[in-house]
Amino acid sequence: QVQLVESGGGLVQPGGSLRLSCAVSGIRVRFNAMAWYRQAPGKQRELVATITSGGTTTYTDSVSGRFTISRDNAKDTVTLQMNSLKPEDTAVYYCNTQPLWLNYWGQGTQVTVSS
Repeated sequence: QVQLVESGGGLVQPGGSLRLSCAVSGIRVRFNAMAWYRQAPGKQRELVATITSGGTTTYTDSVSGRFTISRDNAKDTVTLQMNSLKPEDTAVYYCNTQPLWLNYWGQGTQVTVSS
């Protein structure tokens, strides 16, 4: 049974940093492209960052240079380091595969950037 458990969100001031973690069970991250998505209030869920099974990373333009996605194959975890946070980064953040094929979402972790 697949489980995706996101953690690490919180309230941070603009310019601050947060580190999100996703504990994955039921699949092996080393064999899947994994990604972080986010959904802001009133908006559709968007793809933020992807890491392929080969380790190649890609980012949406709005976070490029500020966010870093990584994974630990031994622990089956996926991490998103977020620096220089902006109010527009406020959203619920989710991890999942890319492309989406699990038909499952975790509960997400809330990130709020506000002074």
